[in-house]
Amino acid sequence: MAQLICENLSLGYDGREIVSDLSFQIDEGDYLCIVGENGSGKSTLMKTILGLHEPVRGRIIMDGGTKQTDIGYLPQQTLLQRDFPASVWEIVLSGCQNSSGLNPFYSREQKARARKNIEKMGLNELSKRCYRELSGGQQQRVLLARALCAAGKILLLDEPVSGLDPKVTEEMYRIISDLNKEDGMTIIMISHDVSAAVKYADKILHIGKRIFFGKTADYLGDEISRGFTAPRGSEGA
Repeated sequence: MAQLICENLSLGYDGREIVSDLSFQIDEGDYLCIVGENGSGKSTLMKTILGLHEPVRGRIIMDGGTKQTDIGYLPQQTLLQRDFPASVWEIVLSGCQNSSGLNPFYSREQKARARKNIEKMGLNELSKRCYRELSGGQQQRVLLARALCAAGKILLLDEPVSGLDPKVTEEMYRIISDLNKEDGMTIIMISHDVSAAVKYADKILHIGKRIFFGKTADYLGDEISRGFTAPRGSEGA
């Protein structure tokens, strides 16, 4: 069942069009990785899906009963955000604001959801700790738990392993894969790590001079993937 459909989408900012006539469909339970050159419009596409940017042309359709409030978002983290002086519990619970409407208080159900996602991310012993005291990997798990509090059906991830060491990176990829395979969460992830993208994702959207959208196996056989699917550790070689 389709959850999100992009029809003839053109994206840009400051009068400059960076993506033209982009069309693709995300089905329930998909794991899509968005890859491509820097500046090709990957983050702009994600912000347009979130309703933070208006498309130049075309449209995005939420289908299958999916609403904007069913989408959880894990953005790239800035240095300032890493020093945020709040507890793990407060940050994770704040993810429920998406479904609070005008109610200034969290419901019993929202608090239960926050506790469930804290447990799912293995953060029970850290729930009272200050966020800025945590390691980079722990902080990313906190932010993922927060995004899950907002994600009823779809989880958007913008470079979720950026700045993490290899061991923590593998752990984060495993967690995301489990959310997709075991929990049925639809994943849309921007990644510069194309080797990981083709390992975990079942669909690839490549944005650049040419656009590819399709199954991962077909992407690997397409000329557009050459130069983007080198083994990890060879980037920049």
